[in-house]
Amino acid sequence: MKLLNNLELANPEFLWLLVLIPLLAIWHFVMRKKDTASLTISNTKGFGQQSILAKLKPLLYLLRLLALTALIIALSRPRDVEVSTKTKTTRGIDIVMAIDVSASMLAKDLRPNRLEALKNVAIKFVNKRPNDRIGIVEYAGESFTKTPITSDKRIVINTIRKLRWGDLQGGTAIGMGLGSAVNRLKDSKAKSKVIILLTDGVNNSGFVDPRTATELAKELGLKVYTIGLGTNGTALFPYAKSPSGELLFKNAPVEIDEKLLKYIAQETDGKYFRATDNEKLASIYDEINKLEKTKVEELKYTNFKERYRSLVLLAGFLILFEMLLRFTIFRSFI
Repeated sequence: MKLLNNLELANPEFLWLLVLIPLLAIWHFVMRKKDTASLTISNTKGFGQQSILAKLKPLLYLLRLLALTALIIALSRPRDVEVSTKTKTTRGIDIVMAIDVSASMLAKDLRPNRLEALKNVAIKFVNKRPNDRIGIVEYAGESFTKTPITSDKRIVINTIRKLRWGDLQGGTAIGMGLGSAVNRLKDSKAKSKVIILLTDGVNNSGFVDPRTATELAKELGLKVYTIGLGTNGTALFPYAKSPSGELLFKNAPVEIDEKLLKYIAQETDGKYFRATDNEKLASIYDEINKLEKTKVEELKYTNFKERYRSLVLLAGFLILFEMLLRFTIFRSFI
């Protein structure tokens, strides 16, 4: 039975005994008074001091009732309860995010462009996976492992922030990006291994066939979620640099090999998503976050600090005090 935030009664049923307290008081001060003989005298002058003590005599019974009340509450075992929890991860997930950093990722159909929109969403995704290990692979015309799978989220987030176009050879090598992600996970001992493969184009370079990489992922039991990034229709793509070094943009058709991305997801028991704007991209990562839940076991520890001892001591003190008064000051009235 909860009383306060951290105080409870282990045996609250004993509180029903408190009903006896008013009954005993009524019996003593009403019923017993009728059975007590009275003496009528003409003058009480000689008994002035004794009459005051006589009026205080009910105090003895009140002390006894208070002692009984304390004992009843003690029987209900009031105690402080302190609950602490410890979280234990029983099944970790290893995740590799394979991210396309080709020039087309600078297209402006997402705000401020595809790459920056992805980075913002990916960082939020990482922050929602505190119990998992995550690695980062970037690819364009070639692929490169930026961060091996690690539980240090600070490293992963810093890696995502530093992703940029121009560090790798031009093109879109989906097969190499997927192959590098598979290579990162092939020795993983995690019970669940996931690849999130994002691209905004078609496979047009690299020496690894995407279907071969898919077969390897399937054999190793890796699940691949694929994301096609880009609006429907046309978008502003970079096509050249101005004399001052600034990128120049023009409208061009958005081409994404959805057939290939669907094939990769289907063969590995994953799922294909199409992100046409910032909101859709964010909702996709939220959905993946819900689909791939890490099983966490919460261990609860409860500490009890018994409070009945002080009540027992109080009851004993009241009884001793009542007996002391009874056999000293009130002795002549017993």
